[in-house]
Amino acid sequence: MVTRYFIYMSFKGTAYHGWQFQPNAISVQQVVENALSTILNDKISVTGAGRTDAGVHASFYCAHFDSSRNDLSENILFLGKLNGFLPSDISIYSICEVDKEMHARFSAISRTYKYYIALRKSPFQTDFSWYLRGNFDITAMNEACAILKEQKDFTSFSKLHTDVKTNNCNVMEAFWSDYGSNLIFTIKADRFLRDMVRAIVGTMVDIGSGKTSLDEFKAIIEAKNRCEAGQSVPAKGLFLVDIDYGMAKECMARSNSSMPVPPVI
Repeated sequence: MVTRYFIYMSFKGTAYHGWQFQPNAISVQQVVENALSTILNDKISVTGAGRTDAGVHASFYCAHFDSSRNDLSENILFLGKLNGFLPSDISIYSICEVDKEMHARFSAISRTYKYYIALRKSPFQTDFSWYLRGNFDITAMNEACAILKEQKDFTSFSKLHTDVKTNNCNVMEAFWSDYGSNLIFTIKADRFLRDMVRAIVGTMVDIGSGKTSLDEFKAIIEAKNRCEAGQSVPAKGLFLVDIDYGMAKECMARSNSSMPVPPVI
């Protein structure tokens, strides 16, 4: 009999070419699968909540795998052994048995990302934020967020030549927070396109610096042309911070509460 498990983790993406398997580069999926397969002495296939771009971090990530073992849920000894096998930039917080129809990718209701911009040089944020000098109009950037939430087609912020069937997304939340020496962009949606958040941030930085107006922002979206939008900002400032499965499970709550939040310095 096969048991399905959700595995909750975080990872520093600096050394990896994203979550998903790559033919000529190391990925988080590859490392996690190898660890599970080695410890369980069985070929384990791990399915993640979705791909992340190379260099992007996750303070909360979920994947699932099936195993003939039925004793892995909340097994502290196994969890400790697995974390001991994994490198220091990947951490597993919880393993929880779920219903067999649950799927790490397709059962997700929404995902939330945060992008960190450092306005002051800090050696402690080098790997986790984009250092950017200047003064930015946060009010205008949040007005752009209101425009963003009214849209459905995000072709202008999608990487070119992807194999998705639609570029429509439902953006549920989008806002900028000003912490003085840091700006943080938060966005929640039912799905994201490749490079979408980084392209949106790059375009909104142009709005905040006065290079792009709100009317021009609307025109960029309506153009459905990636060449019209701003630059794709560095991956190191982007974090996947939450995935909602609509599950009221005890282990899910514990996993969420234990996930680290990138520091605002």
